[in-house]
This record gives sequence, structure tokens and C-alpha cells, in this order.
Amino acid sequence: MAAQASIAAGSQVWVEDPGVAWIDGEVVKVNGDTVTVRCSNDKTVTVKASNVHAKDPEEAPCGVDDMTKLAYLHEPGVLQNLKARYDMNEIYTYTGNILIAVNPFRRLPHLYDTQMMQQYKGAEFGELSPHPFAVADVAYRLMRNEGISQSILVSGESGAGKTESTKMIMRYLAYMGGKAASEGRTVEKQVLQSNPVLEAFGNAKTVRNNNSSRFGKFVEIQFDQKGKISGAAVRTYLLERSRVCQISDPERNYHCFYMICAAPPEERERYKLGDPSTFHYLNQSNCIKLEGLDESKEYLETRKAMDIIGISSEEQEAIFRVVAAILHLGNVEFAEGDDGDSSKPKDEKSLSHLRTAAELFMCDEKALKDSLCQRIIVTRDENIVKTLDPEAAKGSRDALAKTVYSRLFDWLVNKINNSIGQDPNSKCLIGVLDIYGFESFKTNSFEQFCINLTNEKLQQHFNQHVFKMEQEEYTKEEINWSYIEFIDNQDVLDLIEKKPGGIIALLDEACMLPRSTHETFAQKLYQTYKNHKRFAKPKLSRSDFTICHYAGDVTYQTELFLDKNKDYVVAEHQALLSASKCAFVSGLFPFLSEDSSKSSKFSSIGSRFKQQLQSLLETLSATEPHYIRCVKPNNLLKPAIFENQNVLQQLRCGVRFSISILFWLAG
Repeated sequence: MAAQASIAAGSQVWVEDPGVAWIDGEVVKVNGDTVTVRCSNDKTVTVKASNVHAKDPEEAPCGVDDMTKLAYLHEPGVLQNLKARYDMNEIYTYTGNILIAVNPFRRLPHLYDTQMMQQYKGAEFGELSPHPFAVADVAYRLMRNEGISQSILVSGESGAGKTESTKMIMRYLAYMGGKAASEGRTVEKQVLQSNPVLEAFGNAKTVRNNNSSRFGKFVEIQFDQKGKISGAAVRTYLLERSRVCQISDPERNYHCFYMICAAPPEERERYKLGDPSTFHYLNQSNCIKLEGLDESKEYLETRKAMDIIGISSEEQEAIFRVVAAILHLGNVEFAEGDDGDSSKPKDEKSLSHLRTAAELFMCDEKALKDSLCQRIIVTRDENIVKTLDPEAAKGSRDALAKTVYSRLFDWLVNKINNSIGQDPNSKCLIGVLDIYGFESFKTNSFEQFCINLTNEKLQQHFNQHVFKMEQEEYTKEEINWSYIEFIDNQDVLDLIEKKPGGIIALLDEACMLPRSTHETFAQKLYQTYKNHKRFAKPKLSRSDFTICHYAGDVTYQTELFLDKNKDYVVAEHQALLSASKCAFVSGLFPFLSEDSSKSSKFSSIGSRFKQQLQSLLETLSATEPHYIRCVKPNNLLKPAIFENQNVLQQLRCGVRFSISILFWLAG
């Protein structure tokens, strides 16, 4: 890799272009610190010399398989190389030992069959074409040969292909660590079959992705001394609970709701289910069916995967009964009651759905209605019944649906872990992390805030691992590395998670103060961080705030921050479902001690997530990491389209830093 070439008349160069991000051309004239370039689209532009990058006149038209082989490792060079390879159906490219995967948006089964796995088994890294199997093989061999636990971090924005890449990694590890000719439910089969189950209950169609994971996942695969899989554990992070009762067009709710509506007729009859478009929790969006997806087949496949994992048929029946109950619950509407500020089910249709929900939850119908329409305030002397107006009753209904669903999801994760089992004698593991990439939308709420905190933490882990490792190497070799600028994001992490005084701590404080609103919370932020260089108040807003993240500025809307940070179960809902005659349902709501059941205690989702992240980072720090950065080539989710601007934005958010480090190292 060459250093940046000097620019002179006749030089081949890249200049920025508003349409295609970077365009190539030839230098016509150099005048001090400005350069005039005739571009390949026949336009002539004059730009600052600092914004012009040399182009390699001898670059291969089909690109190179490792970016470090590029003559010039800069943004336009990287972008052009990825595009050239994508146009040739080469979706994988290395940047040193980091794999960049560009989503092809179509099936390429020949790339992932057993024959392909055999080829990569034991092959030297870089000897064969770039591939997730190569990354998995290196991790497996390092673990076997050096006895060091490994981790593979798969990152990228929604729709970039993280979940599929993760599945490829897990398939390869199951291939390498599987027990030959084993019968029945082997650990590796259970590990692989946990994917479709978690996808059914944790994935949904979003604007950006037809099968978007709405939770983060870290799978720890344990190996015995012979290198065979001996146990596994799945950890999940931050399931998007609000999706259960609120979706916007053209998104969908979780896949399992549509699957149950496509179950065999006798099951649909048992759960009193019909067309999914008749349910409020599904028909808020016009997207009910997914093109090319057979929901009835998916339902049977999910049941089969549950069998392999070890979920009994009784448990499966109870799981889908709860899913159906949530759908019926969503169809209970409320009207004003006989007394002022009270409510009751709106009509016979709502009463019918209430009745069905109670039957499916196996709880008392009147108790269910009361838990939705009133609250009991416990005082020292007596219990006071407070009625809820129709709007508050609707909020109570949605809170119950979200709580039941998130408890169900947690039960599934625990069941998977208990069925697979962990090996107490295992000395080594390979962890595979599939987690949401950096997000910045028109509206950014509490979910984006938590997701971007995750990415800040992972970016710091990446910075420290690659950079400090190389610093030590340079010091050992007595090479001067002082010219390398280390971009540290500790100040952003302190801003968000420091205790006391960080944004999460101030949010928890606001959640516990009775008169707090999102506006008083925002005012507290403005006051506390008015001089913080990573924090800004947007000029025209009274409650938004902006954080200068490593990947760019994101403005957050605080309207729902307080609600979304509160993880409490309404005492009436707890009492209702812990008394269910169905052991499965009452098991989701174990009986609480008298003290804790009297009130709806606040528990912070933000603080718990922060602790989970800390634990994850501690696990990752004890491993040797490998990186796969997934890139989404277009927003249409269609093959053979490579949108330069779109890809460039992702490179700037995730890949650029790794490229700039490699540029320094190779330089």
C-alpha cells in the first residue's frame, strides 16, 4: 500500500460528488491549494486539494479481496473496491483480519453448503476467498491450539445481514464441533434450532428489513477438551416491547402472531383466531402478509424446532395460547363507564374478546376486566378503588400485553438455556454476538439511545483491542507510534452512564419523582450538560437533545423516555395472572411477597441494560475477538443495487475506524 501520491496535472484522482459520493477524473490544473478536475461524467470542478484523493491507474476492475492490498487505502478507494466486487457477486472482502460482508439480498446456497465448509476447514486465513467460514475456522483453531476463548462480533445496521452471518458462523462451529453420527437431540442441533424459535418470537418486518431482530443476542458455545461442543448459553438484550401493541405502516408485529393465525384449522378454532387483519395489534399496519413467506409452513417449522430444543407439546400449546390471548386482549376497546372518569368494555364484541382472553389465560373474566379498568390504592387504613377512564384503561391493556409477551420471551430464552445445558468442565468458549448497529432516524427514542450506547461500548472495545495491541507491538519493535491519534470515546460513555450525573442516572431520578415529565427531564439535562462538548440542545426544541456519537450526531426525542425506562408490573396484573389455573401462565408471574405485591415498584430498564452491557464487555474482554462488519447496499432490499451514498454512510459509522487503523498500521 502506497502513501498518498502527490497531485499534479494529468493525475488520476477521486473527488466528492453529491450524486455518487465520489467520482473519478483527471487533474487539469493545480493552483496552490485548489485543484481543477475533469470528471468522468464530463463535468469540470474546482475543489480544495485536501479533498482530492489519488486514484490507482492500475487498479483491478474486479477489485481486490483484501483492502490492505489497495494502492491507496482511503474512503473512495474502499467504496470503489466494495462496489467492483459486489458487481461481480463477490459479497465478502477482508480489511486485514476484519471481514466486510455486503448483503446480496438473495439466496446463495452454493456458498454455504457442506462442501464449502470442508474447503475452509483448516485452511490458512486469506488462502481462500473471504468468507464467514474462514473467520469461524480461525477462531476455532485458535481456541483449540492455544486454549484461549474467542468471540466473533457481527455488527451492522438493520438489514445488513447480521442474523444470516451469525447463523453461518454457528453452522460452521456446529460442523467443526459436532459429535459424529450422534443420535437424537445433540447439543449442536439444539444450538442451531434455537435460532428459528428466537426469530419467531423476537423478529419482525421493519421498514429496513423483512426479518429484523428486535433484540440483541450473544451465544456462548462451550467446547470440551476434544474440541466438541459440550454446552451453550444464549443471552438476549433489550427486546423491543412496544412493538407488541404499536406498529406503524408498513411494518409488522412479531412473526409468531401471524404464524398462529395460519396454524392448522383445529388449532385456530381452539384459540378462536381468524384473519390476522381482524386484530388491532396487527391491523395498525397495512402489511399483513410477507411476499414469499408461507406462515403456516413457518408455524410447523417453529413447532419442530421447539421439539428439538426440548420444549414439550404441553408447553408449546400453552405458549401459543398466550400469544392468542394477547391478540384477543388487543381487541378489547373501552367506553366511558356509568360513573365519571370510569370505563367499561365498549360493546359486545369487546366483551367477547375479553371473555376469550380470560379463557386462554385461564383466569377469572371479571378479575381481568377489573385489572384493566381500575387500580387499588393501598393506604395504611384501607384499600381505595380508583377507576380508570377509557384512555387509561387502554394504556393498562397495552401494559399487560407487553408484560406478558416480554415474560414469555424471557421464559423461552431460559428454557433454551436449561434444555441445552452448560458444561461446568468446559475451559473454552466461542461467543457469537449479533447486535444492532448504530441507529439514527428522523425520530430517535429510548431504544435508539440504548442501541447507540451499545455501539459506543463496542467501538471502545474495538479501539482498545486493535489499537493498544498495536501500540504494544510498536513499542516492542521500538517504532515511534506517537503520530497515531487515538480516538477515545470515554467522554461519551461517561456522559451517558456515569453514576451519579450521567444521562441514565438522571433518567432514573426523573422516573422516581412523582411530578416529573419528559420536559422537566430535558431541562435537567440542559442544565447539567450545558458546557459538555458531546451534548447539545437543538435550537428549536424544548425537549430534544443531541449527543455527538463516534459515528455522528444523533438527536433524541425525550417524549417516551420516562415510560420506556420503567419496568414495573402493575400489581393488579400480577395478582390476576399469578392466580391463573394454567401452571404455565402463573409460572410467568410467580407469587410475590406481600410487601412487593402491594405497589407497582419502579425498576429501571436503562440501568439494567447498562449492567448487562458491562457483563457482556467483561466476557468479550476475556476473549480473542474477530470482527464481521455487515453492510446494507440499498434500502430497497433488492439484489444487484449498490447505492454509494448509503454504503458510505455505513462505512463512516462502522468500518471507517477499522480502515483508518489499518491504514496507519500498514503505513
